[in-house]
Amino acid sequence: MNCTYCTSQQRPMILGAEDPRALDRREFLWRFGGGLGGIALVHLLGTNGLLAAEGPPQPRADLNGGLHHRAKAKRVVQMFMSGAASQVDTFDYKPELIKRRGQKFDPGGKVELFQSDPGSVMASPWGWKQYGQCGKWMSDLVPNLAQCVDDMTFIHSMVSKSNVHGPATFMQNTGFVLPGFPSMGSWISYGLGSLNSNLPTFVVLPDSRGFPPNGPRNWGAGFLPAAHQGTMIKPSAPNPIADLAVPTAGYISPESEKDGRALLARFNKDYASSRPGDSRLDARIGSYELAARLQLSAPEVLDLTGETEATKKMYGMDEAITEDFGRNCLVARRLLERGVRFVQLWSGADNGLPRRNWDSHENLKKDHGEMGASMDKPAAALLKDLKARGLLEDTIVIWTSEFGRMPCSQGEKGRDHNPFTFTTWLAGGGTKGGVTYGESDEWSYKAAGEPTYCYDVHATVLHLLGIDHKKLTMRHNGIDRRLTDVHGNLLPQIIA
Repeated sequence: MNCTYCTSQQRPMILGAEDPRALDRREFLWRFGGGLGGIALVHLLGTNGLLAAEGPPQPRADLNGGLHHRAKAKRVVQMFMSGAASQVDTFDYKPELIKRRGQKFDPGGKVELFQSDPGSVMASPWGWKQYGQCGKWMSDLVPNLAQCVDDMTFIHSMVSKSNVHGPATFMQNTGFVLPGFPSMGSWISYGLGSLNSNLPTFVVLPDSRGFPPNGPRNWGAGFLPAAHQGTMIKPSAPNPIADLAVPTAGYISPESEKDGRALLARFNKDYASSRPGDSRLDARIGSYELAARLQLSAPEVLDLTGETEATKKMYGMDEAITEDFGRNCLVARRLLERGVRFVQLWSGADNGLPRRNWDSHENLKKDHGEMGASMDKPAAALLKDLKARGLLEDTIVIWTSEFGRMPCSQGEKGRDHNPFTFTTWLAGGGTKGGVTYGESDEWSYKAAGEPTYCYDVHATVLHLLGIDHKKLTMRHNGIDRRLTDVHGNLLPQIIA
C-alpha cells in the first residue's frame, strides 16, 4: 500500500506502508485529534454538557461524605451466611409450628421445594424467648445476638428470585442472578472511594474452610473498573494476603525489589498509554502501588497482640468453635476503624459432606447448631464493640443469607430451601433499632403482604451512605446499569 505524505513546502511524495512517516487512519485521528482542534472540540462539548463523566460525582464534605444528599453512614460491614440460614430457627418466631408439630404441612396450594417432597410441620429444635425493650422473640440458637435486639432492624419479608445457591448468592451480592455484575461493595467503592489510601476500599474475609458458591465472583467488580473488586484477606492463613510479602529468596533485597517495581511501573505506563479505556492494567498498576503500602499497613491491622484478652474472649477467640469467625470479626472491626469502606464477612463455605455451611438438608439440629454457635458470639461481639467505640452510629451492619429454609421437614431432620421468605437484619448507620419490618405468613413459608427484595435493601443502604441508587450508574453495553437494576424502593420505616 502507498500513501501520500504532504507538507506546505514540498511536492507530494509517495510513501510505502513500511515508512515510519506513514500513518494509518486510527493513528492519524489519535495523534491530531489531540491538537488544537481536539482541544476546541472538547471545550465545545464540555460547555454544552455533552461530555461523558469519567466517574460518579465526588463525596461532598457539606453532605457528610454523601454524593447526592446528606449521609448518615460512612462504612458498611456485611455478614453473609452461605448455604441458607433458617429464619424459622433464628429470628422468625412462629408459634403455629410448635402448635402443629408433626402434622401434615398444608399451607394451601402446591408446595414448591428444591429437592424433596413436603414433610410434616417441623418446629424448631431450639426454644424461644423475648428480649430487649422491644420484646423481640429470639431463638436459643442465637443467645448473644438476642442481647442486641434493641439495636437491630429485622426484615422478615425477604424474597429471592432463585432457590439455587449460586444464582441466589449472586442476587444478594450484585442484584442479579447471572454472573458478570458488580457487587454492592464494588459499587460503593466506585461511588465513594477510599477513606484511607493505605488500605483497600473493599475487603473480603472468606470462611477459612473455603469459598461460597461462585467463589470470588461474589465480590467482583463486573464491568466497573477492576480496581473496585474486593481484596481478599485470610486472617488465619500463614500469608493472610496472597503474594504481599517479599519472597524469602536470598537474591531479592529491599533495594532490588524497589528497583524492580520502578522498572515494571515504567513498562506498565508505556503499555497503558497505547490502550486507553482498558481498566485492567490500571487496576493491576494500582494493586502494585497499594501492595507496596500494604506491606507497611497490613501487618499492623492484622496484628491482634495489642488487643486485650477480654476483647479476644468477647469475640470467642478462646474457643475452638468461635475462634475463626471471631478472629475475622475482630479484624473487620480493626479494618473499619482504620478507614476501610466496605468489609464482607463470610460464614460457611461451598457445599460438601460433612456440611461446612448453613445448607442443612440432612440434620438441621447438628449442622445449624454448629454454624449458629460459630457465628452468634462473634457477630454479637462485633455489634457491641462497634457501639462501645462510637462506630456503630455511622457504620451499617448487614446480616443476610441467599434465601431461607422451609417450615416443613426434609426427610426426618432437615429443611429444604425456601426462596419465598427469609430474614435479613441491619443495625447502626442511621437504621432504627428494635424494629421489625415486614412479616412472613403463619408458617414462615411465604412473605405476607408486600415482599422485600435485595433491591430495596441495597437502595436503602446506598441512601444511608448519601447515594441516590438511581443516580449511581455505569454505562455498559448501551445500558445505564446500576446496583438495583430497574427496581428498588427505599424502606423509610427502618431509617431513623
